[in-house]
Amino acid sequence: MTGFELAAVAAGGFIGAIIRYQASGKLNINARIPYGTLLVNMLGCLIIGLVFGLELSVPLTFFLVSGVAGALTTFSTWLKEVLGMARLQQMMKAFGYMIGSVILGIGFVYAGYISGSFF
Repeated sequence: MTGFELAAVAAGGFIGAIIRYQASGKLNINARIPYGTLLVNMLGCLIIGLVFGLELSVPLTFFLVSGVAGALTTFSTWLKEVLGMARLQQMMKAFGYMIGSVILGIGFVYAGYISGSFF
């Protein structure tokens, strides 16, 4: 990885982290489902699919995928939320959130890839 590519990842990571922080802060408070986490994870999936469908340059791919989408999406927070639901004996909700997130994520990556492939 070159210094330029490393800088691209860092810049993208800064942007993705700020977006995630804002979305979670606004949408996860007192929500039955953590919509902020769901939104950023699906947006990250869409970005990843779109970037690979477009076959962008390596530095731009590092910026968007490793940087923006990498910092935007959050597997650890998603698991913490699932665990929190399970600890509250909300097993169906936890299971639905898990399965729904995975299915939606696959769908968003695919939709992004197909969309990017048209260009």
